[in-house]
Amino acid sequence: MIDIMINIINANEFQTFIKLILVALLSGIIGFERENWSKPAGFRTHVLVGISAAMVMICGEYLHNKTGADATRIPAQLLSGIGFLGAGTILRDGTNVKGLTTAAGLLSVTCIGLSVGAGYYLGAIIATVVVYIVLKHSHKFSNRLEHFSNISLKIITDEPKEIAIGLENIISEYELDVAKIKIIENDEKNDISYIVLEGKCRDDINKNKLMTKIISLDNIKQVVEV
Repeated sequence: MIDIMINIINANEFQTFIKLILVALLSGIIGFERENWSKPAGFRTHVLVGISAAMVMICGEYLHNKTGADATRIPAQLLSGIGFLGAGTILRDGTNVKGLTTAAGLLSVTCIGLSVGAGYYLGAIIATVVVYIVLKHSHKFSNRLEHFSNISLKIITDEPKEIAIGLENIISEYELDVAKIKIIENDEKNDISYIVLEGKCRDDINKNKLMTKIISLDNIKQVVEV
């Protein structure tokens, strides 16, 4: 009976089952954290990526045992290809770029899956704990270190070129780090003229006061944050 149990435990199929259960648990922990933040890639995506990575490693070892092929060739291709999936989670919103952390998380889950597939369980568990702590708590530190916030304003006016001097004075007064100023005259779609102002401002600046200051200029109809 004991010999039968040992044979079952040592069987490739049983080892594969254990690895897939473990990687689903570990990648699910990270995916659940991303799900709580309503990120593009959540629990299911992370679990599927982790399982896929583990299976790639398992298949590589299987082919190596059967044919003597290099067991690292398939995992190496996976690490190259995972970038396409990560790119799908990266979104650009004005001057903001979102999804980089989720993309990096998917790469981490891939490496965790490869570690489980290779049988390096302790390393995978340690990596999961570290990645989870970083994702869960790093924003508390980054918020303290970050002293600037992004700003993107749409200034609707009939005379976009005429207000340039007054706008320049406000930019200087509030010490805005301007990335782009775009003037749109007679927009055919909305039949309006406006200025798009994008850049960064200090965290201690009241954006409402800034917008009020801009709208106090002559010929300004409306200022909205976009």
